[in-house]
Amino acid sequence: MTVLHLADTGEAADLAAFLSRLVHYDRAAAVRLKAHGTTLAVFGRPPSFEVLAIRTARLAKPYEHGLDVTLDATVSAGELLESVEESAATLAVPAAVTGPPWAGVLPPQGGWRQEPGLPAPDAVRAKVAEAVAEFRLRTEELAPELRTRAELDRVGREIWSRPIGDTGLPVRAAHAAQSLGFLRPVPPVASSAEGQVPSGGRPSGGPLALYSSGAWLRLRTPFGSVAVRRAGLGSLGVSVH
Repeated sequence: MTVLHLADTGEAADLAAFLSRLVHYDRAAAVRLKAHGTTLAVFGRPPSFEVLAIRTARLAKPYEHGLDVTLDATVSAGELLESVEESAATLAVPAAVTGPPWAGVLPPQGGWRQEPGLPAPDAVRAKVAEAVAEFRLRTEELAPELRTRAELDRVGREIWSRPIGDTGLPVRAAHAAQSLGFLRPVPPVASSAEGQVPSGGRPSGGPLALYSSGAWLRLRTPFGSVAVRRAGLGSLGVSVH
């Protein structure tokens, strides 16, 4: 069994938190792992959000396993979570599983360009809160005989497909980011000698930003990214790996 050594215990804790959230939404969730050099990328798709979530983690040393210098495997999110040893900053890669369709179609690796119009982080979080409140209010106002799955889905699609600000990013992408812990405020740096951010999670990327590549939009946050198709199920901008 392949064992990955993460850069430190904070990376292990953050990765475990991400996997826990995925499993919370889907106990049978699968994730696709891609490791090259000192970077491990974990791709997952939480149900109902219709987005891809990406969490990266730093490895202690460049990946290699025999003659293989890259890792690419689809595994059970629950089994991967169980294999994470936070104190040792390690995880064991479980046996591969038959991946869901989304695992074979990932956002492109390059060609991303930043898009203008994304509101400030507080405004994005406020937009999500407003959408959640509106959905709750409108569904609670429905007569019992009208509160069907089809009607709830219709209301949800109307609300969650609205764009954020002047972008084409749907509110559901930001909602997914918040639900996965990606949209929380960046905590202050602790005053310890290591300069670590508190255990609630450590930023791994730049500030909140929106990028596009082909048919994809990607909301990047300091804690992870959410990618969403903006052109239906067509082939434009699809990267099959």
